[in-house]
Amino acid sequence: MKKISILLSLVVALVSCNGNSQNQLKRYEVKSGIVEYTTTISGKVLGGKIAGSGTENLYFKNWGALELKEVNSKQTTTMKFFGKKKVETTSTHTINKLDNGESYLADFNNKTIIANRDLGMDMMKQFNTNAGESGMSMLESMGGKKVGNESVLGHNCEIWDVMGAKQWIYKGVTLKMEVTVLGIKTITEATSAKFDVSVANSYFELPDFPIQKMEGFMNNDEFNDELEEMDAGMDKIQNLSFEEWKKMATKNDPEMNEMSDEELRQTYEMIQKMMKLRKGN
Repeated sequence: MKKISILLSLVVALVSCNGNSQNQLKRYEVKSGIVEYTTTISGKVLGGKIAGSGTENLYFKNWGALELKEVNSKQTTTMKFFGKKKVETTSTHTINKLDNGESYLADFNNKTIIANRDLGMDMMKQFNTNAGESGMSMLESMGGKKVGNESVLGHNCEIWDVMGAKQWIYKGVTLKMEVTVLGIKTITEATSAKFDVSVANSYFELPDFPIQKMEGFMNNDEFNDELEEMDAGMDKIQNLSFEEWKKMATKNDPEMNEMSDEELRQTYEMIQKMMKLRKGN
């Protein structure tokens, strides 16, 4: 029954996207970009002080289907205990690469790369969600509100307030962010932003670290093969009669077994309607 549940979820998503699951992934409303940021951290906590700074470099093309973000930061915490001062400094250097659903996180401190699937990219890619609309829906679902507009480096940004954090967003790309947590304020702001420019493949290279694949990781070819199998499964369901579908759906599933024939038939008819909508019928 697990596969049936997955198929039903996919059917609902496919229908909501007007039956088109093969369009190009578009995470941003600009085709490519190179953005440089600076970050400052400041605040007081438990009688001590925290100060930090950092840089970020963002590279993307193909509407964000391929993206790499490199972060370098340093944070210093100064504490006083019984008249003695303790200073601790930590440094972070990471690269996060997204490639059509494949996700790679490189940690320069540990010299490792973690490979995983990015669920958000996979959902957008397969179900053709609009980057701008899905982004706004996500912000609103988190209690976010649009509070105005402001120019950052000459780009007209929407300002969103989400759970106390402010984001200045230009066509899906965040150009500025202010976050205050427990008295610690972090400001990240673009110092340079170039859009719809040529971005060389060399910007997307990962360091030569060993790759650790998380459980369930699939590369894009494997993932697409899996989707083709699920698509074939949906076609199979569409061709089943009610009695055939009922036998398959109730097999080894106590919850489905408890449903009346009327409820099962309503479910079957709903699935059939969704399948027809999926194919544009």
